[in-house]
Amino acid sequence: MFKSGDIVKVLIPNVINRGYDYRLMEPADVGDFVRVSVMNRQYIGVIIGSGDSGLDESKIKSVTEICNIGKMSKSDIDWVFKMSEWTLMAPGAVLRLILNVPDAFDSIKTEQLYTFNFDSNAKMTQQRQSVSDAFESNDNEAMSVNDIVNIAHVSNSVVKTMIKKGTLVPSDAREIKDTRFLYNYFDTGSVKLNDEQQVAAGTIATALTKNEFSVHLLDGITGSGKTQVYFDAVLRAYNAGKSVLLMMPEIALTAQFIDRFKKRFGAPPVVWHSNLTSARRRDIWRDVARGDIRIVVGTRSALFLPWQNLGLIVVDEEHDTSYKQEDMGNYHARDMAILRAKISGFPIVLASATPSVETLHNVALGKYNRLRLTSRFGGAQLPTIETIDMRCAHPESYKMGEEEKSGNLSPQLCEVIKDTLDKHQQVMLFINRRGFAPIVQCKKCGWVAGCPDCSTSYNYHKHINKLVCHMCGRTESVPTVCPQCGNNVSMRGAGLERIEEEVINKFPNARTALVSSDTIMSREALERLVHKMENGEIDIIIGTQILAKGHHFPNLTLVGVVDADMGLFGTDFRAGEHTFQQLFQVAGRAGRGEFPGRVLLQTYQPEHPVIRAICAGDRDEFMASDMESRRAAQMPPFGQLIAVIVEADKETTLKKYCDELSRNTPTLNGGKIMGPIAAQIYQIRNWYRMRFLVSGNARANLQPIVRTWLDKVKQPANVRIKIDVNPQNFM
Repeated sequence: MFKSGDIVKVLIPNVINRGYDYRLMEPADVGDFVRVSVMNRQYIGVIIGSGDSGLDESKIKSVTEICNIGKMSKSDIDWVFKMSEWTLMAPGAVLRLILNVPDAFDSIKTEQLYTFNFDSNAKMTQQRQSVSDAFESNDNEAMSVNDIVNIAHVSNSVVKTMIKKGTLVPSDAREIKDTRFLYNYFDTGSVKLNDEQQVAAGTIATALTKNEFSVHLLDGITGSGKTQVYFDAVLRAYNAGKSVLLMMPEIALTAQFIDRFKKRFGAPPVVWHSNLTSARRRDIWRDVARGDIRIVVGTRSALFLPWQNLGLIVVDEEHDTSYKQEDMGNYHARDMAILRAKISGFPIVLASATPSVETLHNVALGKYNRLRLTSRFGGAQLPTIETIDMRCAHPESYKMGEEEKSGNLSPQLCEVIKDTLDKHQQVMLFINRRGFAPIVQCKKCGWVAGCPDCSTSYNYHKHINKLVCHMCGRTESVPTVCPQCGNNVSMRGAGLERIEEEVINKFPNARTALVSSDTIMSREALERLVHKMENGEIDIIIGTQILAKGHHFPNLTLVGVVDADMGLFGTDFRAGEHTFQQLFQVAGRAGRGEFPGRVLLQTYQPEHPVIRAICAGDRDEFMASDMESRRAAQMPPFGQLIAVIVEADKETTLKKYCDELSRNTPTLNGGKIMGPIAAQIYQIRNWYRMRFLVSGNARANLQPIVRTWLDKVKQPANVRIKIDVNPQNFM
């Protein structure tokens, strides 16, 4: 404990600092949150130790305020600095991920709130439905205009019109009101674990009693009941007085999961994700900091809540690429969760039907304990998986008005779809490509419609009749003729909307639904579609990876993958692993009820090892083969990679800075620095991009070398550097 007048070091949440010295005006301790001033700007920081700058005491500012809202433990501060060392983010940049709700420390300002009048007779446009969804996602709590605009993604004018028409009704002003989420959880006895589940749950329970670090891979086939096993661990940790984080990909936070949680524990979970109101984020952050909230289900950002007495983390779908953050610093939330558990000394559970190569490698080394679930819960059988060789199965064309269009669905797949519909069972068609067509091209001169701000082509989206850049979101009208030669343009390739058009043409009596990030703008919209599937109101659902996991449709018996080869080729050495995981998860949606499931993969390469492994259900053999290939190439997890991406708003500036970095390239023992080369997508939002790739063996300590190298060369103001340790994206 420090006393009044002591000099302490305070870490503040910005991208450059490692801590500044301040004088205390009252007693405080390491981990306390404090308000301080830097360059006349107010920050909330955290005390990390004694001051050590050596400055004259007359030049040291005083702490403005000790904030009495929780505190960070010594192990959490250690975690911030260890994460900084690994990711090469500044410690202040890591702290910014934790202190990302600044108004949690402010007195609550008064602002007008509104409620949604569900009895209003006003016409429900798509934008007004989005507003309704925003209220439903926050339990119909009153919201401010800013909250409505930010969550519903509508304009201020839409909100003002709804207020004028009485669809939004003025409520109380937002005052000093702390909406708490204080639930008491207990085992309702609604679930009885089978023998395999009991063994796995017992192993984790033993680990919890030891109060020490351990990693448990819950490796179970789709539908094997992994959720109920880790629910058992969640309740045990909670009953022992610990806090629990249950981390999930955004896509898996469904009403089905929330209902399952509530049925098991007698109350809903506190949910943390990117679409909460500022008031709800503030209240949850405060209650976690006080230790009042002890179970949270959330996305990767929930890892950075101010946890008190955290005793268990569960990472569901641990292989999912959405755990990799590439915007506010580059880190992998699964790996940082493991690091946090190791430093604090508690167990962590990783759950997946298709574990990542990195996780399986750690199992093989004996660092992680594997718990296997080999049978589907309730006796359901795994689906049969077959290929359709598209070199022989030529899709039949179809007519749209007077126009003859090339088909994408093989005759075999169409026949099985017809048989499935005749049995009054449901069909899922999967293609992981948004829009109608990925290429808009002139038939004569070869011109391709491209985004002027990015070095990518436009995608055509039929439902809005616009060209859309999937990198920056820019839209343009569809050209009627080629701007270079005046001839007709054509839409090449197949996206989700083109498959929907073909399905409607070939199965006109089927009730269809389209699911992608373009058509499902809120979690509530997805839930409405899920309920329609459960109620049998949809016959054929066509979607992207949104449908790949987290959903249970008992009457879904057929899954057709339109283009199974899509992810197999490219510059990413993980292409095979990611394709296997995605297709295996998609296949797992079929046959989860009383009827057996069938999966058909349309492919031009049925002999490809990934396709053969999926059909044979031989995951372990494929992953072992993939790991051997990586071992030979010294790719992660048998080697290390660090990508250094340099961006500048002028090409001359970019080249000059990269040349300077090249001249200062250090020599690595057991490694090398490659580049610079133009990034695969050279221009994004009018910024130009070059890449260096630093590689080394598994024992190489690359981070200090990279940090020293970059510190040698002065970075211009109009240059940005992104450092990505073990990158998942090579664009």
